[in-house]
Amino acid sequence: MHNLRPERVVRAFERAGWTVERQRGSHVHLSRPGNPNLLSVPVHKGKPIKIGLLKKLLALAGLSPEEFMELYR
Repeated sequence: MHNLRPERVVRAFERAGWTVERQRGSHVHLSRPGNPNLLSVPVHKGKPIKIGLLKKLLALAGLSPEEFMELYR
């Protein structure tokens, strides 16, 4: 679970029911009804999402790594 492209990470969260609320600069903000958390995914060209950030996003979203990888594919 490394070298994950930011665009595909955002798409995976959308498949999990999250919606893009806005994009401010290079960060995409996602929300989901019933979940008070706001996910902020940095979308920098050519830079993958780091594992520590991904783990934090998954915890906020309530997804396991296995569930996320199914959505990422």
